[in-house]
Amino acid sequence: MSEGPEPVSLFSWRPLAGILYRQAVLYRRSLPRWMEIFYWPLLDLLVWGFLTLYLKRIPSFLPSAVVSLLGALLLWDMLYRAQQGISVMFLEEIWSRNLIHLLVAPITPYHVVFAAIVSSFGKVLLSSTVAATLAYFLFSFKIFSLGIDLLFFVGALLTMGWALGIMTTAIILRFGQEAEVLAWGIIFLFQPFSAVFNPVAVLPPVAATLSRFVPASYVFEGMRSLLTVGTMPFRDLFMAYLLDAVYMAGAVFLYAGVIRRARRRGFHLKLGS
Repeated sequence: MSEGPEPVSLFSWRPLAGILYRQAVLYRRSLPRWMEIFYWPLLDLLVWGFLTLYLKRIPSFLPSAVVSLLGALLLWDMLYRAQQGISVMFLEEIWSRNLIHLLVAPITPYHVVFAAIVSSFGKVLLSSTVAATLAYFLFSFKIFSLGIDLLFFVGALLTMGWALGIMTTAIILRFGQEAEVLAWGIIFLFQPFSAVFNPVAVLPPVAATLSRFVPASYVFEGMRSLLTVGTMPFRDLFMAYLLDAVYMAGAVFLYAGVIRRARRRGFHLKLGS
C-alpha cells in the first residue's frame, strides 16, 4: 500500500528551483508583466525627476533637498516593489487557480515564501538598475554616490517590504478575494509615517510617534543624515533592522497560522478556486 510522498526538507533546493522556473516561464512571453516591472517606476522617475529640475532653479531651494527627494523616490520604489513582488506572485497563483495545487504539492509553505522573496529581489534589482541608470543620464543623479552605505539602507527597506508582502498574503489567504486590494494599498498605509519626502520633525506629534514603529522612517531619516552630515547613522540603521526583525517574525507567524488553519478547514471557497 502506498505510503504517500516523502516529506520534503525545508532546505531542499529543488522545490525552490521549480517555483522560480514557473515564475520565469510566466515572464518569458508576457509584455504586461514586464511593463509592471519597468513602466510605473520609470513613470514616477520622470515625473519627480522633472520636478527636481524645476526646484533646482529656485535660488532658495537647497541642493541637498533636491538630491534627497530623488533618492527617496528611488528607495521608496524599492520598498514598494519588494512588497508587491511577494503579494502579486501569490495573487497570480490564485487567479490561475493554481495556489491549492501549490500548497498541497510535496513542498513546504516556506519554499513558496522564499521563492517569492528571491523572485521579488530579482524584479527589484531589474527595475531599480534601470531607474538608477536613467536618473544618472537624465537628471545627473548618482544614487551610488552614497557608496557601500546604500546597501545597508536598501537591505532594511527590502526586508520591510518582504515582511509586509508575507503579511498581506496571509490576510488574503485568510479573508479571501475581498482582501486582494491590500496587495496594492497596504504599503501606502505606512507612507505617511515613513518620512519618505519629509523629516519626522515636521510631522504632528501623533504621526511622529507612530513613525518610530516604522522601519522605513529610520532608513529615510538616515539617508538624509548621510547626505547632509556625511556620517553613517548607525543608530537609525540598528532601529530599522530591529523593527524589520519584529515585522518579519510577526509576518511569518501569521502566515504559518493561516496555513495551518487552511489545511484544517480549507480556504478554496474564499479564494474562488
